[in-house]
Amino acid sequence: MKRIGVLTSGGDSPGMNAAVRAVVRKAIYHNLEVYGIYHGYQGLINGDIRKLELGSVGDIIQRGGTILFSARCPEFKTEEGQLKGIEQLKKHGIEGLVVIGGDGSYMGAKALTERGFPCVGVPGTIDNDIPGTEFTIGFDTALNTVIDAIDKIRDTATSHERTYVIEVMGRDAGDIALWAGLAGGAESIIIPEENYNMEDIVAKLKRGHERGKKHSIIVVAEGVGSGVEIGKKIEEMTNFDTRVTVLGHVQRGGSPTAVDRVLASRLGARAVELLIEGKGGRAVGIEKNQLVDYDIIEALSKKHVIDMNMYKLSQELSI
Repeated sequence: MKRIGVLTSGGDSPGMNAAVRAVVRKAIYHNLEVYGIYHGYQGLINGDIRKLELGSVGDIIQRGGTILFSARCPEFKTEEGQLKGIEQLKKHGIEGLVVIGGDGSYMGAKALTERGFPCVGVPGTIDNDIPGTEFTIGFDTALNTVIDAIDKIRDTATSHERTYVIEVMGRDAGDIALWAGLAGGAESIIIPEENYNMEDIVAKLKRGHERGKKHSIIVVAEGVGSGVEIGKKIEEMTNFDTRVTVLGHVQRGGSPTAVDRVLASRLGARAVELLIEGKGGRAVGIEKNQLVDYDIIEALSKKHVIDMNMYKLSQELSI
């Protein structure tokens, strides 16, 4: 293999640039040419492909987002779109592809793999919901962004003796809510993986109020429902002064943490090694701080599982 491509797809996450940098520099170190595919799978179909040099990825390791940009591409879900993409790869002499993104991005890599084109997936998503890896690129940064917000909101919650509902990202996975809630000392954490009972949440709030507690923090993952609606229900059932903060896309931005920069560098470099070894149709991940790789098609057949022991611990510590 002498020429590879790299693209970022789906929602951006802090550390994607560090992963792109690792792919480019690892490849050049091994005398491979690297081509950046801009705007994800849409750019692949459109032929928005340019050669990357060492200087192309200089001074980006500390930057959030992705210099390759990202875009949704419904067309790539079709056979026609996939064949257009493969045609562009062949036109540019690209023999292998590194795809950095979440589950939707992996589906595109899976489609290319099934059509005989070597792809390696690198898990880049703040949701931490990719099977086969304990952590995804961007999760740690997003987590710290949320914790910083919780700490600040707690200050004003204390000053005004209010209950605050904080809605965080996590459409199908509650990792951000769970980790941030536990780290931020939230009284209740509401996640998609576990049914919740509003009466239980209200009872806990009232118990705290009776023992003199003046404020409370409730963290809810967006996949469960609207934080605004949950806040309204709590106020109706308790008459406690309640406010809602929806953190939104602020969670995706910002300079990646050292953890995410190192993780991205390790995973990006390993993806190149797999292509050099002639191993396509793989995805890379990390387990017990060791790099692993696995069949990308097999990975997509599995379901992400949250650590319910952590959820239980959060309940025990928030009595």
